[in-house]
Amino acid sequence: MSKRHDVKVTLVSQLGKCPAGHKVGDEFIVGRHTPAGICLGAFGSLLPFITTLRYGGSFPWEKTEGEGTFCCPDPKVVNTFKLERLP
Repeated sequence: MSKRHDVKVTLVSQLGKCPAGHKVGDEFIVGRHTPAGICLGAFGSLLPFITTLRYGGSFPWEKTEGEGTFCCPDPKVVNTFKLERLP
């Protein structure tokens, strides 16, 4: 079985008021379970990238291995999340 890593999700920027109440600085840890408090829209859009990091993958366009920056799908808010694979 592959080693699974937890992934830290941090809201690093926001251009509008989030209807889910997310604010810059919010952090969530994703492991075996969905973290409480993250909205479904953001979680659904981040899940493929979280899964990649959980199983040791990285993104060739990112400068740091084991990290990535992605946005939620709400164009009126534009929440930007940083994902980091934890050791």
